[in-house]
Amino acid sequence: MDILQVVDNMSTEMYLRLKHAAETGKWPEGTPVEQAQRDSALQLSMAYQSRHLNSDQMLSVGANGELVTKTKRDLKNEFSSQNKEAEITPCHKDDVNTHEDIARFTDI
Repeated sequence: MDILQVVDNMSTEMYLRLKHAAETGKWPEGTPVEQAQRDSALQLSMAYQSRHLNSDQMLSVGANGELVTKTKRDLKNEFSSQNKEAEITPCHKDDVNTHEDIARFTDI
């Protein structure tokens, strides 16, 4: 069985396990991953992404296995075309709870 057949039959759960192993060097239950396993997990997860996921990230693997890079302009155009119908609602000062703000500024 070649890698494409493996990826075509791979479940989402298996992809997530392999992705976790490639990213962290450990299986989700905490067992360390050997370098050869990590390399294989990375290869399989990238192949899965190229076959099954349509990524809007700046750098991804395309369906043909090639790296796809997008410029800032490409990403802006893509996001602006997706959100043309989306209504923008401004945040009013009254809506913000000042006691739980992330940053607090005081007059010095």
